[in-house]
Amino acid sequence: MIPLTYFLACSMVLYIIGLYCLVVKRNMIRLLIALEIMMNAASLNFIAFSSYGVAGFTHPLAHAFTIMSIGIGGCIIAIGLAITLHAYRHYKTLDVRKLRRLSH
Repeated sequence: MIPLTYFLACSMVLYIIGLYCLVVKRNMIRLLIALEIMMNAASLNFIAFSSYGVAGFTHPLAHAFTIMSIGIGGCIIAIGLAITLHAYRHYKTLDVRKLRRLSH
């Protein structure tokens, strides 16, 4: 069985990568990808903790929450991509800083 620390380290690395992209990048599509990476890191962390609570037993509630999170995350990303497509068609740019200046 793989130790819990490996899963936590992988989850932490994914979360840091998503947070870095969220802070540094200016493209709207890259920001959406960063959000998705952070949500996947949280799901991995949740599943890892549910698997290591009791030896030989995985709590099914964590899997249910993770499946719901993936579904809701897909809906959020679809709405974000629709907003991104509308912003690109209207303003001809995906740069968040330029879009912020155009809205004032």
